[in-house]
Amino acid sequence: MMRSFFFLVAGLLAVSPVSAQNIRAGIIGLDTSHVLAFSKTLNADPQKPEVMGVRMVAAYPQGSKDIESSTKRVPEYTEKVKAMGVEIVTSIEALLEKVDVVFLETNDGRPHLEQLLPCLKAGKPVYIDKPIAGTLVDAIKIFDEAEKAGVPVFSSSSLRFGKDTQEVRGGSIGRVMQAETFSPASLEVTHPDLFWYGIHGVESLFTVMGKGCVSVKRGLTEDGKIKVVGTWEGGRTGTFTEGKGYGGKAVGEKGEAAVGSSAGYDPLLVSIVHFFRTGVAPVSAQETLEIYAFMEAADESKRQGGAEVTLKSVMDKARAEAVK
Repeated sequence: MMRSFFFLVAGLLAVSPVSAQNIRAGIIGLDTSHVLAFSKTLNADPQKPEVMGVRMVAAYPQGSKDIESSTKRVPEYTEKVKAMGVEIVTSIEALLEKVDVVFLETNDGRPHLEQLLPCLKAGKPVYIDKPIAGTLVDAIKIFDEAEKAGVPVFSSSSLRFGKDTQEVRGGSIGRVMQAETFSPASLEVTHPDLFWYGIHGVESLFTVMGKGCVSVKRGLTEDGKIKVVGTWEGGRTGTFTEGKGYGGKAVGEKGEAAVGSSAGYDPLLVSIVHFFRTGVAPVSAQETLEIYAFMEAADESKRQGGAEVTLKSVMDKARAEAVK
C-alpha cells in the first residue's frame, strides 16, 4: 500500500499533470488499428467535449520488427494517420521533442520497455496499449522504471471500459462472487498465450472480480478452446474462456448481470485523456501486474498438464529475474 502511495505521490511531484488547455499527443508504433481510432477521435473537428484540446500531432511508425501481421500494417496506417494531420517522424527522440504525452501503441509487447525508457527520461506520461509487455518480467520492469522516474503510466484493454462491465465494477450487483468472461484468444508464438488477444477477456474478468486472485488452473473446453479457472481470496471464482466475440456474466451478492461487452475505443480514450490531464491512472500497477501474472500462471499450468499454479509463485520468479 505504501509503495502504491509513493508511486502516486512521486509521479505527481516529478511530473506535473498536463493540465494545459491544449495537449500535444504522439504515437509510438503504427501497427495496430487502435492508432486510427484514437487519431480519428482526437483530430476530429469539432472534437467531442470529453477529449477537447488533445490532438494527435506526431507519430513514430516503427512497431514490431518481425511479426508479419504487425509489420505489414505500417505503410497503410502511416498514410492514414498522415491524412488526419499527424506528422511522421524518424525516431522516438524526435517525437518526444514535439509532444507532451505519448500513446505507446506498438502491437508487439516485447519492445515496449525499450521504447518506454526515453519517454520516462523525458518526463512524458505514457499510455501503454495491450499487451503491456512480452513477458511478466518486462511488465514488472516497466512499472519499476516508471516509479523510479516519477512518471505516470498505465495500461489497459478497451474491454475494461465496457458499460456493463463498469456498472458491475461500480457495485451494481454488490460484491462479485463468481464471473465468467469470454473473448477471442488468437495466439502469437513470441508471447505467452493469453497476452496477445486473450487479454481482452481477462481484463474484463479482473475489472469485475478485482484483485486477489490466488491460483489458476488451465484446461480445454469440450470443443478444444482455452479455459482458465481462477480462485480468488474468499473462495470466489473467475473463469476466462476462449470464444467468439466478447461477453460474459457476473454473479454478485445482489443479483447477476451481463459483463464483458465491447464499447469500442472512445470510453478508453476518454479515460486516457483524463489520465494525461490529472496524472492519476484509472488502473493500478498492482492490478495490471496481477492480470499478467494470471495469464503467465495459465501458461505454467499448461506446461504442468493443467495443475493448479499460484500467482505468487510466478510473481516471485518474475520479480527475482527482474532485479538481476
